[in-house]
Amino acid sequence: MIAEVVSLSSYESQVSALLTEEERMTLEFFIASAPEGHPVIPGAGGVGTLHIGNLTMVSGSSYLPALGGSGATSLDAVTQAVMLLEDNPLFNAGLGSVFTFDGHNELDAAIMDGSTLKAGAVCGVTHIRNPIQLARTVMEHSEYVMLSGGGAEEFALSRGLALVPSSYFHTAERWRQLERIRDGDAGLSALTISHVGTVGAVALDGDGHLAAATSTGGMTGKRYHRIGDSPIIGAGTYADDRSCAVSATGHGEVFIRAAVAHDICARMRFGGRALSAAVREVVLEELPALSGEGGVIAIDRSGEISLEFNSEGMFRASHRSGEAARIAIYRA
Repeated sequence: MIAEVVSLSSYESQVSALLTEEERMTLEFFIASAPEGHPVIPGAGGVGTLHIGNLTMVSGSSYLPALGGSGATSLDAVTQAVMLLEDNPLFNAGLGSVFTFDGHNELDAAIMDGSTLKAGAVCGVTHIRNPIQLARTVMEHSEYVMLSGGGAEEFALSRGLALVPSSYFHTAERWRQLERIRDGDAGLSALTISHVGTVGAVALDGDGHLAAATSTGGMTGKRYHRIGDSPIIGAGTYADDRSCAVSATGHGEVFIRAAVAHDICARMRFGGRALSAAVREVVLEELPALSGEGGVIAIDRSGEISLEFNSEGMFRASHRSGEAARIAIYRA
C-alpha cells in the first residue's frame, strides 16, 4: 500500500490503465443496475485518510446477472455487491480484513430487509469467507437476529456453508499495518481508511423494496473481541420501506451511541425530513458533536440517493439503469 495520498484524477487514471471497461465499472465498488428506473448503490469502501492500495481488481462479470437481471431483488443486489467486495483484498471485509492486536481476524456483517424489517447479523467470526452471506442465512433460516463467534460458525455448518482456514484472511499488507500499530506508529490513526474500510450497499428494487448490507473486519489492533457498529441493526445498518435504507462506515463506537442508521430513518418517517436533510443532520451535526468521524450511503423509497461524510473522503458510487455510474472519493 503506497504511503502518499493520491488525487482522484490520478487515481482514476491508474485504475483505467489496469482494468478492462467492465472491471473499471467497479473502481472501488461494484456498480450494478436494478430493474429499470431504480438505483442500486453498491457501497462505501470506508472513510478517513485515503491511502490507495494495490489497484489489481477482481472482475464483477459473474455477478452481473444476479444484480441486474430480471427479477433481481434489493436483497439479492446488496448481498452480491457486498460479497464481491468481501472477496477483494483492497477492502477491510472478508479477504482483506484487518488483524486484531493478537494477530487474528474477526469479521462482522449485517443485512436488513426493508419490506419485512427482518434482519440478520454475525460478529466475531473467524472462518467465514463471506460474512454477509451468513448474515442473510441467519435472517432467512433462523429465529435469531445476531449470532457470534463459534456459535455463528456452527450454524453456518448446519446450513451447508463451508468454513475456510484462518490463513485465508492473511494478507501481507494487513499484517504490516498490524506491525506498525504494535510498534506504536503515530502515523496510523484509528480512523485511517486501511483500518476501518467497512463496505456496504443499499438498494431499491422494482417492487419498491429497500435493503441494506454492511460488512467489516473492524479496526486494526482491536482487542477483547471488540464489536463495532456494522453488525448492530440501527447503528451501522438499517432498512425500512417506509423511509430509507442506510449503511454506515466510520467510528463505530460513536455510530452505536448515536444509533445513526435508525436515526436517519426515524427523522424521515416521524420528522418529515427529506433523505438528504436527515442524512446531513446526522452526519454533519450529530456525529461531530460526539467527535465521531464517518459517513453513510442511503437511498429512500422514491429512489433518492444520499452519500454523505464528514471525513476527508469516502470511497462511494451509485448507478441507475440507463445512466452513467457516479464514482467519487473526495468531496466535489
